Formats: sequence, structure tokens, C-alpha cells
Amino acid sequence: MGRRKKGLPVSGWVVVDKPLGPTSTHVVSKVRRAFNAQKAGHAGTLDPLGSGILPVALGEATKTVPYLVDATKDYRFAVHWGEQRDTDDREGDVTATSDVRPTKDAILAALPKYVGEISQIPPKYSAIKVNGERAYDLARDGEDVELKARTVEIHDLKLIDQPSNDEAVFEMTCGKGTYVRSLARDLAQDLGTFGHVAMLRRLRVGPFSEEDAVALDTITEFPTQIAVETAPDMGNSPPAPDPKAPFLLPLETALDDIPALAVSGNDAARLKQGQAVLSRGRDAPIVKGTICAMLHGQPIALCEARQGELHPTRVFNLPA
Repeated sequence: MGRRKKGLPVSGWVVVDKPLGPTSTHVVSKVRRAFNAQKAGHAGTLDPLGSGILPVALGEATKTVPYLVDATKDYRFAVHWGEQRDTDDREGDVTATSDVRPTKDAILAALPKYVGEISQIPPKYSAIKVNGERAYDLARDGEDVELKARTVEIHDLKLIDQPSNDEAVFEMTCGKGTYVRSLARDLAQDLGTFGHVAMLRRLRVGPFSEEDAVALDTITEFPTQIAVETAPDMGNSPPAPDPKAPFLLPLETALDDIPALAVSGNDAARLKQGQAVLSRGRDAPIVKGTICAMLHGQPIALCEARQGELHPTRVFNLPA
């Protein structure tokens, strides 16, 4: 017999308002334990220095993580002028200083250069792998890490506040792989000074915003009892209401940009077996690219629509 997985087959998304301090991995572990879920993952690392939106996937929702990792993200961050730090944020050691403090006009004039597709060198203290090792591990060991520039896309970047001559606050909408720390470092250099990230908050990841987010303490302070539909029925009394249910968003919430297509029961069975199904006929909709096949409002599989057929790429094993 196969080894039974520990935990319950809970599936869905929990949008955590990550506090300052813990790592993203630590947050995922706490959410997984709170829901007693069999598996969990997150959609995009948020540094310990950063707070804000950290979407945590449970169960079958982990299969949709790549789609959320590729989604656009919104950040609010503060740059402290006059200090260069080896981590490009306030946690690092000061490596250089400058007395130059950019004016508001100078900052506004420099921002357009950073909107659109730009070339960016990631921070040395990042999770990028170099010859199989994480860059931050090599940097901590004293090695001179040289990372290659990469192309990222910034959709919008604006100055929203200048609380002092030493600091400016920005908001940014960007695509996958953009490093706020690199932006702060490069912008400061263009302004004739040094700079590092003093504050970072993620405001949105794809469809998930602060309105959806729940504080980590709120999740973990609830009783551990969770499974309403997944707990075994002992034939005694009905299961108690699940206090965490409002925090658990449906798997398909992360797929709001992917069109849904209703399929028949027979086609759903074939898709679950990894087989392609026809999407032809007089009344069949014309679909292209990635679609989410649905049966009675429940996601069955993510599929690629090609030449009148749906080819399953990720199959969901949700309870009926």
C-alpha cells in the first residue's frame, strides 16, 4: 500500500499579510500547520525586511503557483539616500557614503528611464543560483559574486512622498523578476549619490490585494480544527463549522486572467486521465492558448487549446 500523506487534502489560496521579520518559507510553514494541509507553497519570495502580500497555496492550488509568480506586482518602498550597503537594504553593512541628497525635481526627471523594459543586475544577496549555489550564500562566505544583467519590465514608477532630505517613498508596478533593491541602488547612482531600500511593502500580487489579505497572527491563533468536508465521518455528530473557511480562497482565484470553459462529464474524465479532448462543433467556442476546463463550476484541468483540441497540462484532483 502507498504511504498516506500527512495532513488533510485542503486546497486553495490564503493571502497572508506578511509581517516584518519572518522569511517567506517560515510563513508558509505556519499557514500549512494552521490548516493541517498536506502541501503548501508561495507565489514569490518576500524578503524578511518586506511586509505585505504573500499568497500561500495549499494542496492542489500549488499547481497554479507558476501563473501567479508570472503576474504583475505592486510595491511601496522607501529609499534612504547617502548610504550604500552590501545587501542593498537596511540590513546590510555600510560600504560607501555620500553627502549628496537629490531634489524632488531631480528624482522626477530620473524616473522615466526606469519605466518599460530595463536591464537590471540583481543584488549580490539574492536567491539566484550561481554554479548551483545561492548568490547570498556565496556573498556571505566572502566570495565576489558577479551576477549577469537581466531584462525586467516596470509598468509604472512614481514618487509619492519625501518625508525628509534623506528619504523618498515610491510606488511601482512591475513584472516578474524585478528587484526593488537593484532599482534603489541604480536610481541613487544616477542621481549622483548612494541609496538602499529602507522600507518595502508589497501591495498586490496578480488578483490578490491588501483587501484580500489576512494577518499571519489571525490565521495561526484560530483553533487547529479545520476539516469540515475532508475529515472522516465517524457517524456521530456533524462536523463543527470551520473558522478558517473565510481565509481560504478557491484555487481558481489565481487564474482570473485565464478564460474558463465548461466541459462535459465524459470530457472531464478524459482530461483527468491526461487525454486530449475535442473542442469542435457548431456551438463550440473558439479558444486559444491556456484555458481552465470546468465541470459544474469546479476546475478540472489547465489546458492548452490547439487546433480544436484541449490538451491538459495540469490536472486538478479536487473532491467532487
